[in-house]
Amino acid sequence: MYDVIILGSGPAGLTAALYTARANKKTLVLGGDRLGGQMAGIATLENYPGWAGSGLELAQFMQKQCENFGATVDFRTAKSISGNTTDGFTVTTECGQSFSAKVIIIATGASPRKLEIDGAREFMGRGVSYCATCDGFFYSGKTVIVLGGGNSALNDALYLADLAKTVKIVYRKSAFTRAEAVLCERVAARDNIECLFDTDLAKIAAKPDSTDGELIVTTTAGDELVVDGVFVAIGHEANTDYLTEDIKRDPMGRLAPSDMPDGLFVAGDVHSGLKMQIATAVGTGCSAAMDAIAFLNKL
Repeated sequence: MYDVIILGSGPAGLTAALYTARANKKTLVLGGDRLGGQMAGIATLENYPGWAGSGLELAQFMQKQCENFGATVDFRTAKSISGNTTDGFTVTTECGQSFSAKVIIIATGASPRKLEIDGAREFMGRGVSYCATCDGFFYSGKTVIVLGGGNSALNDALYLADLAKTVKIVYRKSAFTRAEAVLCERVAARDNIECLFDTDLAKIAAKPDSTDGELIVTTTAGDELVVDGVFVAIGHEANTDYLTEDIKRDPMGRLAPSDMPDGLFVAGDVHSGLKMQIATAVGTGCSAAMDAIAFLNKL
C-alpha cells in the first residue's frame, strides 16, 4: 500500500512526486509510456525560468530529483481507478497489474487533438504527424504543412523550418491571435515559412503516380496543395478516458479539483481552466501534492 500514487510523469506529476516524497509519503509514479509527457517533445525550452535545455532533459532531471527523495517511477499506464478513501484506491494498469494507495493525484496530461477529415487517419504515420520533433527529420529538404495557429503550431513551424525546404502554416483565422508575439515575429522573419490565413483543410489524399509519397491536400476553398507531410497542432484533449463516468469532466475531458471525490487530486493539463504551460503544471503539481499531504496527515 502506497500513501500516494501519481498518474503521469510530466512536470505536474514529477513535481507532485518531489513534494510527497520529501514529506516522507510512500510515493509511486505511474508514468505512462513516455517520460515528460508533452514537455518531452520540446527541443529547446525557452519559457521555463532557470532552464535552457530540452524538455526531455528537464523531465529526466525532475525524475532523478524525486527519486533521490524515495519516489518510485514506473512506466506503466493506468487503465482504471477504483475504491475510496475508506478502503483505499486501486489503480489497475493496461498490463493487468494493480497498485493500491490512500490517495491518488491525477496528472495524466493531454494529447494532441486528432484531425478529423478524409485521409487524416489513413495517412497518420505516412505523411500525417502530431509530433514535429519526433518526425521532422524525415522531411529534410521537403515541403510540409503545419495546421494550427497557437504557440505549439508556430514552435513546430520554426523547428521544421530548419529541416524542410518550405513550411506552410495553415490557419483558419485571419491572424495568429493566440500565439505569443515573439513567435509571430520569428515566423515572419523566416524566408521559408509561408502563412495561409483564413484557410482550413478538407481532405488529404495520395498524389497519383508519386514515387516519393507526396500528398494532395485540399483546402475548404477547393485549392489543392502538393506537400510531403502534414503536421497537426490544433489543440489538446485531456487524457481522462480511463476514469469512470461518475467523474465530472468538461468538454475537453478536463477535471475541476472541486468536483473530485475525497482522496483524488488533480494537477497539470488535466486541470480545468488551466493555461497549458510547464510553469502552471508545476504550480498545480505542488498544490495538489500539498493538499494530498494535508489530507493524508488527517487520516
